Amino acid sequence: MRRTSELIVGSIVDLAGVSRAKVVPANRVDVFVASGMGASPSWSVFCADDALAFTEELSAVGDLRLRIAESDLRAVGDDVSWAPATLHELDGSVSAVCSRTALRRAVTTLAHDNLEARVGHEIEFTLFGGNVAEQWSAYGLGAALAQEQFVRDLLVNAERAQLNIEQFHAEYGPGQFEISLAPDSPLEAADNLIVARILICRTARSHGMAASFSPMPVVGGSGNGAHQHISLTRSGEPILSGGRRDHGMSEAGASAVGGLLAHLADLGAVLASSPLSGLRLQPDTWSGAFICWGHENREAAVRFCAESIGNPHGANVEVKVMDSSANPYLATAVILGAMHAGIAGALSLPPEVSVNPSGLSEVERAACSVTRMPTEMGEMLQRLRRSTVAQSVIGGAIIDAVVAVKELEHSRYSELDASVLVERLRYAWSA
Repeated sequence: MRRTSELIVGSIVDLAGVSRAKVVPANRVDVFVASGMGASPSWSVFCADDALAFTEELSAVGDLRLRIAESDLRAVGDDVSWAPATLHELDGSVSAVCSRTALRRAVTTLAHDNLEARVGHEIEFTLFGGNVAEQWSAYGLGAALAQEQFVRDLLVNAERAQLNIEQFHAEYGPGQFEISLAPDSPLEAADNLIVARILICRTARSHGMAASFSPMPVVGGSGNGAHQHISLTRSGEPILSGGRRDHGMSEAGASAVGGLLAHLADLGAVLASSPLSGLRLQPDTWSGAFICWGHENREAAVRFCAESIGNPHGANVEVKVMDSSANPYLATAVILGAMHAGIAGALSLPPEVSVNPSGLSEVERAACSVTRMPTEMGEMLQRLRRSTVAQSVIGGAIIDAVVAVKELEHSRYSELDASVLVERLRYAWSA
């Protein structure tokens, strides 16, 4: 029996990567499940600063419903439970701009080819307030233990929310930390990412701090990424290990990585396209600014993690370009779509880059098919519109809405000084 004072929260992630929610008392949970809570179609075209990028289809006219499944509810605080919501039309059909459904479709498409993915997330965030950045050292023991009580409380809250946090450490920038989540099925992994943001923010507030997931929380500082690890099996057998290709990849595994690299530039508008993402996505910052792959190469956009005794979850690829301004459902969907396209087309795997690609000459980069990840908004949106992967995986309705949001964000912020922009959007992606 739920307490009458309990709050039931259902949220979606919009196309600017911001979580937006409806809250009801516990005695209304049945309505939240069966009928849903009302939301304007404009929820899908909010910008990160809450400006609205209206389109003919998505405006103040009409209505949608956020619906949850009671079985998805997880305790995220005292008398507060959260569940991921899906977007529905008034007739009960799923909205064409529902990102969670887009990921579900991508998973189903993989299953038709006997493929199954596991996804794990690394979440970087920066804490502000208190004395968090005093006596800081990158990856430092003291920096981590100075937040011992925050970490203890976060782990207690995570256990209550059925969230498996595997590790925590201080990152490079002052006040910056990272947690790693255990791999899960793609849909559940994206849900877990949202739960983790909720818990990090709530725990930080309880300690008089605020958590920022901004791609660039401080001018000239270290950017926050949201790295995604993906492993694939076919008919239950891993395709990124046990084969005869580079670092044990099978032929299908090599093609999956080849597909990811071939399509990555076209998907930047989904993975890292906030007004701040370009500030993070720079060479020599471990952000994956160059499109290439390499075994344990943290400067490559795709880092390959081979099967080994030191890798208990098995071989996987890490996509480093993604940041927390991305909608995680759409980001996962297009990454899986690119890897599936590589397998279906038997795409070749480019030569491995085993050094920092920023140190290569133009001739050396060309020989290894190394290019820069685009950061100019016009190019990113053109590439997204032309992307066969994006069209097949997330569909034209979502692409049109993404383009509208990103074009308006660009027009509002492209002329602003970076210091103003960083301050304005520091907590846009916090929960």
